[in-house]
Amino acid sequence: MTDTDTITETSQGGIRELDRRAVLRSAEIAAQARDDQWDDPTPCGTWSLRRLLAHMTAQHLGFAAAAGGGPVDAAVWQEKPLEDPRRAYADSVDRVLEAFAADGVLDRTVVLPWIHPTMQFAAPRAIGFHLVDYVVHGWDVAASLGIPSAYDEDLVLAAAEVARKEVPAGPSRERPGASFRPAVEPAGPGSAEDRLLAFLGRDPRWSPK
Repeated sequence: MTDTDTITETSQGGIRELDRRAVLRSAEIAAQARDDQWDDPTPCGTWSLRRLLAHMTAQHLGFAAAAGGGPVDAAVWQEKPLEDPRRAYADSVDRVLEAFAADGVLDRTVVLPWIHPTMQFAAPRAIGFHLVDYVVHGWDVAASLGIPSAYDEDLVLAAAEVARKEVPAGPSRERPGASFRPAVEPAGPGSAEDRLLAFLGRDPRWSPK
């Protein structure tokens, strides 16, 4: 990700609402997981569905803490084993949406230690990062469950706009555990979602079977 504010004025004005809708859709998807599916594969390399939900939960809690604008212990961002991934994820959704909805959030700067330990980001820009994560990770969960992700197209297009400007190609995508892998060639023109997924290293045709 670059160190300049590249969220457009239009996106900046509505980025919080776009993110809220994307996160709520991700919660609807995760709520459909059955207890016998937690060890199922996902498009995220070797991550099981349980591990993916642990990552998504930790990221929500980290962003929620960062939204306060002050120093945040990096331990807040660490994944923890989840006995009940469905409930833990739903609780983390409530936490991050409440934090992002607080008065004055959009005027703050935040630190995101998984990007850089001290660099500060304008809050609308950070929420844009969060939007990309939860459109794509929501699709990851849906693909693992074998159901459509069904994000509204405006959410996909907004996430694609942020991703094109903020997710660089290069070595960062090659690191173990990287959220996004090197871009892949989409099969034909595809949908806006297919193009976003391919740009971020996902195979839109991925299936758990």
